[in-house]
Amino acid sequence: MRAVVLRELGEPEVLKVEDIPEPAIENPTEIKVRIMAAGVNPVDTKIRQRGVFTDSGLPAVLGCDGAGIVVECGDSVTHFRPGDEVWYCNGGLGGLQGNYAEYAVLDETVCCRKPASLDFAHAAAGPLVLITAWEAIFGRGRMTDGMTLLVHAGAGGVGHVAIQLAKQAGIRVLTTVSNQEKQEFVTELGADEVINYTQGGFIDEVMRLTDGRGADMVLDSVGGAVFSDSIAATAHYGDLVTLLDPGTGIEWKEARNRNLRIGFTLMLTPMLRHLPQARINQVAILSDCAEMIDSGCLKVAVNQVLPFERATEAHRLIEQGGMIGKLVLSSEA
Repeated sequence: MRAVVLRELGEPEVLKVEDIPEPAIENPTEIKVRIMAAGVNPVDTKIRQRGVFTDSGLPAVLGCDGAGIVVECGDSVTHFRPGDEVWYCNGGLGGLQGNYAEYAVLDETVCCRKPASLDFAHAAAGPLVLITAWEAIFGRGRMTDGMTLLVHAGAGGVGHVAIQLAKQAGIRVLTTVSNQEKQEFVTELGADEVINYTQGGFIDEVMRLTDGRGADMVLDSVGGAVFSDSIAATAHYGDLVTLLDPGTGIEWKEARNRNLRIGFTLMLTPMLRHLPQARINQVAILSDCAEMIDSGCLKVAVNQVLPFERATEAHRLIEQGGMIGKLVLSSEA
């Protein structure tokens, strides 16, 4: 089968389209999926630059997010049959094959039926960011109706679904953006207050909008100075949740004085650490999101759909930053 293969670390040009052996079902609970589209996430570019998460090393096929059609089922599969349309987050970290390919084999327990209202490209854009946002807001942040959430980079992959999930739960949402186009985008998604951080930062504006209290939770998907500055924008006894490694040199005194809970969200942990129940819980999240999407109260924004052969270009675009929504590779593009 055709796949985008990573054989050495480096710039996007190291990604090459090759013919590799087609995966086969080895366990009775596995399904084989014809991949119609694969989401492209920042973690893919980091693996390409820094190396895979597992000991197996290279070569590797990247891409955690996939959407496609079940073509074969193991003898013990009970939830799927050939012809079912599915979406999932599985593989792509090294060892287990990712989704920049024509076919994938995965256990049925880590897969979910695709929202009927979505095409394959939009479905492939969703799993990683939806599960990440859900786990951050409701798992780490314990957010409930009436609380205030600050979402950094609200027009980005995680940010744009975090806004919607929070609004569905009755949470007041503040969000940061860098330009007018993004401001209009997040406003359409339901953000209550939009802060253009290029016009003087965000701390003072957050404090003004919360009457000096700060946000009950801040969701950081940017890192660096944004994480550090977010300490002063978080309410006392609030939650500062980041998707990234804050790095060294953080001044923690104000976080301690505010009694903040510092949380981390890495939705890939269950796959990296082989935590089957946690993976089942994530599939439940994805199933709930599918219902919300089909009911019309949640959408996944796709910025651009490229053919698999243009994976190099997709990685360049991701690394440029500033994108609204998600990028997708498709066998149908």
